[in-house]
Amino acid sequence: MSFRGNLLTVSDVRKAYGGVQAVNGASFSVREGTITGLIGPNGAGKSTMVNLISGAERAQSGSIHFANQDITRLPTHRIAHLGLVRTFQISRELQRLTVLENLLLAPQHQFGEKSWAALFARRRIQEEEQRHLRKALEMLDRFSLLPLKDEYAGNLSGGQKKLLDLARALMAEPKMLLLDEPMAGVNPTLTRSLQEHIAALNKEGMTFLLIEHNLSVVESICDHVVVMAEGRVLAEGKMDTLRDNEAVVSAYLGG
Repeated sequence: MSFRGNLLTVSDVRKAYGGVQAVNGASFSVREGTITGLIGPNGAGKSTMVNLISGAERAQSGSIHFANQDITRLPTHRIAHLGLVRTFQISRELQRLTVLENLLLAPQHQFGEKSWAALFARRRIQEEEQRHLRKALEMLDRFSLLPLKDEYAGNLSGGQKKLLDLARALMAEPKMLLLDEPMAGVNPTLTRSLQEHIAALNKEGMTFLLIEHNLSVVESICDHVVVMAEGRVLAEGKMDTLRDNEAVVSAYLGG
């Protein structure tokens, strides 16, 4: 795969809560077309970092650039519009909507959201809705959720909700996905399925930043791994190399 440079660049980012420095001068980058793993012990600052990147929280200093644009101060919805979309460790499906309805709400910039469009552009709205429906059904088929399209999303298993999260994120047509512990609480069969889907999407050109505690998954699918500890980037590289790094072993792998 040919890489075209860094899609995401985090530079000297800091975030404190009271006297606790959750992220303390962290810097790293994610190359376009790669799967980059973000690992570290509990309290390392990984989830805070993802919140800062996605706009859920604001960095107190430093900068974050995505696709050559400064997103450090942008709100979540504007960052998502640029093509940087995240999932959460705990699934956030709309429980009382069906699986299909969850996907149909995900596309951004829907023309029907404009107040005047219902009066003057009904045909365009209908064409867009049909296009979104076709794509949603394709996504459900891809993730083996098509038989469940009319099921309430709240009735899905934990692993199925993770698949739904991934499918819903893809409906937004992202350039990059931030996945916060996608394998957490998932049985081994669905873990393998999620892993295969991520690898396949990456082969199609999707870029990933992946927080994950399952190191066998990280070693299997990540091109590059960033290790955080105490709010800082401790080391970077291939997982097999990091296993021989004494600082990494002491802070994380040896625990």
